[in-house]
Amino acid sequence: MLIKVGEDRTSNIDLVLAGLLSSMAGALNAVGFLIGGSFTANMTGNISASADYLANGAFLISLSFMGLVAAFICGAVAAALAIQTGERRQVRSIYALAITVEAVILLLLGIALAVSALDLDETFLVVILSFVMGLQNAVTTMISRARVRTTHVSGMATDIGIELAALVGSVSMRRDAVPKLKLHSLTLVCFAIGGVGGALLFQVVGSWLFVFAAVVLLLIAVPEALRARRN
Repeated sequence: MLIKVGEDRTSNIDLVLAGLLSSMAGALNAVGFLIGGSFTANMTGNISASADYLANGAFLISLSFMGLVAAFICGAVAAALAIQTGERRQVRSIYALAITVEAVILLLLGIALAVSALDLDETFLVVILSFVMGLQNAVTTMISRARVRTTHVSGMATDIGIELAALVGSVSMRRDAVPKLKLHSLTLVCFAIGGVGGALLFQVVGSWLFVFAAVVLLLIAVPEALRARRN
C-alpha cells in the first residue's frame, strides 16, 4: 500500500489507502474545528474565511487563516522534498517513513496534551494539524500519481459528478469512469465517517484521540516500511 508507486499500484491498493487515510484526515479535520474553530484540511474554506475577514478589516484573524494555508503548504513541501530525496536514493520505504513521521508528530502532540500540564495555544494546535494534513495529502498524491487525495474533498465531489455523467456516455467512458467513481466516492464517504467518528471520540477521550490516530497510522506505516526493507 505504501511501497508501489504510480502505475505499479492496483485499484484495490488505492482503495485501501484512500479509505484508511481519508478517515484519519476527516477525524483530524473535525477535531481541528472543535479545538480552534478552523478546518485543518479545508484550504478552500480557510482562504475564503481569510478573504471575508480581510474585507471586514479584521486583519489579524485574516492572517491566522492564511497561516493555516501556509502550514498546509509547508507540510506538503516537507513531504515532497523527503520523497524526492528518498526516490533518488532508491529508498523504497520513503512513503511509509513519511506517514510514520506524521504519526510521530501526532503521538507527541497527543502525549503532550493528555499527560503533561502543557497548555498549548489553540492556534498552534490547528497549525500543527494543518501541517500534518499537508504532509499526508502530499504523500498520497505522489505515491498514487494524483489518483488519491485524502484531504481534497471538493475535488473528489467534482470528480464524482464528472464520473456520474460519464456513466451515460460510451462504453469506453463508462469503463474508465467506474473505478474512478469507486475511488472518489470511497474517499468522500470515509472522510465524512472519519469526521463523525473523530468528533464523537474527541468528546469522550479528549486529546488522547491524537494518540489513537498516531497508533493507527503506525500500524499502517511501520509494517510497510519493514516490508520494503526486506524486499
